[in-house]
Amino acid sequence: MNVPVDDVTDVEAPPAPTPKRRVGPRFLLSHPAHFLALGGGSGLSPVAPGTAGTLWAWVAFAVLDIWLDSAGWGWTLLGGFFVGWWACTVAATHAGIADPGFIVWDEVLAFWLILWVLTPASLGLQITAFALFRYFDAAKPGPVRWADQHFKGGGWRGGFGILFDDLVAAGCTLFTIAVGVALTRLVQGAP
Repeated sequence: MNVPVDDVTDVEAPPAPTPKRRVGPRFLLSHPAHFLALGGGSGLSPVAPGTAGTLWAWVAFAVLDIWLDSAGWGWTLLGGFFVGWWACTVAATHAGIADPGFIVWDEVLAFWLILWVLTPASLGLQITAFALFRYFDAAKPGPVRWADQHFKGGGWRGGFGILFDDLVAAGCTLFTIAVGVALTRLVQGAP
């Protein structure tokens, strides 16, 4: 018996990949959470928004460091975590994407943490920290991949996940720098 192709139901076509959604200035300015989550607009970069957000964080740190001491940075990072968790959750929910690339507050907060721990740091060390952080954030090796996969989804859990994997990437960056400093001291015979 010949069955017309239109009547066959036991074979499903694979789902079409969802296109990457971009947002623009209207989304950025439509809610305070969007403005914060998109790093004041740095997340709107059409090329490598995570890198653009990290560069914005670097500049913002240099400016804010004029007024903030170590304790001030501690409070800023703590407040930035909780306000950022809210902002990332709201922005992702409004965009309808669990972990959109244009949300860069996670890069901002994580890179501020790195610079806070390293300060005072030479320009060379800051560049090294930038490169290592971008590697860990983009390539997501080992623990960063685990953190990224463990908190997937929408809502508050997803908002936390947006921040968490970048904080793990920051920890990996700081650990790598600490090992590098220790090995350098060992090779040079310093105590």
